[in-house]
Amino acid sequence: MSQLIKLHEDCGQSPWLDNITRQWINSGEIRRWIERGVRGVTSNPTIFKKAMESADYDEELARLTRSGATTEQAYWQLVGSDISAAADLLSGVHERSNGEDGWVSVEVSPELAHDTAATIEAGRELARNLGLPNMYVKVPATPAGIEAIRVLTSEGIPVNVTLIFSLDRYADVIEAYLSGLEAHQGGLSHISSVGSFFISRVDTEVDRRLQEIGTNDALDLMGTAAITQGKLAYQLAMEAFSGPRWDALTERGATMQRPLWASTSTKNPDYPDTYYVDSLIGPHTVNTLPEATLEAFDDHGTVVSTLDANPEADRKRWEQLGELVDLDDVGATLESEGVASFAQSFREVLTTLAERVDRSART
Repeated sequence: MSQLIKLHEDCGQSPWLDNITRQWINSGEIRRWIERGVRGVTSNPTIFKKAMESADYDEELARLTRSGATTEQAYWQLVGSDISAAADLLSGVHERSNGEDGWVSVEVSPELAHDTAATIEAGRELARNLGLPNMYVKVPATPAGIEAIRVLTSEGIPVNVTLIFSLDRYADVIEAYLSGLEAHQGGLSHISSVGSFFISRVDTEVDRRLQEIGTNDALDLMGTAAITQGKLAYQLAMEAFSGPRWDALTERGATMQRPLWASTSTKNPDYPDTYYVDSLIGPHTVNTLPEATLEAFDDHGTVVSTLDANPEADRKRWEQLGELVDLDDVGATLESEGVASFAQSFREVLTTLAERVDRSART
C-alpha cells in the first residue's frame, strides 16, 4: 500500500495533487496519481501559465480564435477543458467518498482580488459555465474576498479559499463560511469548502527576518513559524466546527470546511523534503502537493498524526516568535506578494497565448 493511501486511511488526511497540465491529462499521468492515492487536484494561474507554454493547447486555441474568441475568453475555455477533464477523472473518488474528496479547483481571475462584486460574479460564472458537481471555485482570502466567500457559500457554490497567511484572516474565512451556510436556504449537504493555508512561504519570510535579528534566540526559532501557525490554525478550525452553532448547521447536513495545507514543497534545502507534510498530519485535513513532494512522501514520508501533538508548546512558540517578529506584517506582506504573483502569471499567460495566435496568423 502506498504512503499516500495510508495517509488517508490511517490518519484521515487527504493528499491532493497541486498541478494540472493537458499533457498529464492525455497521457494518463493524473489517472496514475489517483491510483496511487491522490484524492483531488488544485490549480492556480501560475500552474496554468506553465502548462500553456506547451504546444498541447495549440489546436484548441486556434479553433477558439477562429470562432472569434478573445485571448482572455480563449484562456478560460482552455482552463475549463482541463478542469472538466480532471473533474471527470476524479468523479469516482468523489462518489466513493460521498463528496468529501474528488475535487478539482479553479481560481477566479487574480486581478479581481480586491473587488468583491466582481469576484462574486466571476465565481458564479465559473460555477454556471462549467457546471461540475466536484469543482471548487478558488477565491483569495483578501478583505474583499471574505464577503465573496460568504455570498458564494450562501448560494451553494463550493469554495476553495486560497492565499491564507495569518490566523486572524483564517478566523475571518471560517466565519464567512459559517455565515454563508446559515444564510443558505434549504439543506447544506451539497455545500463543501476548504481553507487553503499557505505554509512554506511563511518560513521563507519569517526566517529572513529572524536571520536579520541574528540573536541565538532568533536563530533557534528558524524553521518553526510555518508549522507552528499551521498547527494553531488546525486548533482554530477544530474549535470553530464544534459546539451549538455548528451542531445546528450539521443538523441541516453541513460539513466542516477542512484546513488545506498549500505551498508545502520545501523551499529551504536545509529542511527535509517532506518537512511540511510529516509535520502537519491529522484528521479532517488536506495537503495539496506538487509531484516532487508527493514522490518524496510516497518514498520516505512518515505516516503519523502530528497536528495536535503538543498544542501548549505550539502556543508558547508562537508567542516567542511574536516577540521577535511582527507576524501581522508577515501575513500582510505574504498576502500582497501572493496576489501580485498570481496576477502577474495571469497577465503573462494571456501575453503568451496572444503571441502564439499572432505567430499562427502570420504562418
